[in-house]
Amino acid sequence: MAVPEVIPIAYEPRHRTEAIGHYAEGQFLGSVTYAFPEGFRPDDGWEEHKRLYTVLHTFDAEGHYRDSEIWCSGTWADQQRAPHGPDSVLARAQAHLAKLLRSLPRRRYTDIAIRPFRLTVDGVLFGLLTGEDEGGPWAELYPDRLGFGPPWDGLYET
Repeated sequence: MAVPEVIPIAYEPRHRTEAIGHYAEGQFLGSVTYAFPEGFRPDDGWEEHKRLYTVLHTFDAEGHYRDSEIWCSGTWADQQRAPHGPDSVLARAQAHLAKLLRSLPRRRYTDIAIRPFRLTVDGVLFGLLTGEDEGGPWAELYPDRLGFGPPWDGLYET
């Protein structure tokens, strides 16, 4: 079995695919996720390199990639210095995602089906990449590290 051209992703409220669905112009996939730049090897000071991103990808109705809004709210170190309140890195990232989602006309949360895509922002890989894992077909959402595979039912593995 090969990776399908269009990969389903299931909407799961209160889980990591809670900000996906359809809107007037197509489909969307949003998340708040930490990421390191590509090739980064953790060492002393890694906390300054682990960044929290608000991500909103948009797609047309057939799942072709359209555009992305990617915003860094701060680092892991910033979050540890001020972990609570509306000015924390996490609170700012979540508020920004909520604002982006509100901007999508006729938004509804539901399953989506999108095609592979990739882009790099701030040295961080974002996208839905395909290939093989342990000899079988596989797709993985980056930097979220959500994996999709047979039976291609939209449910993810971490």
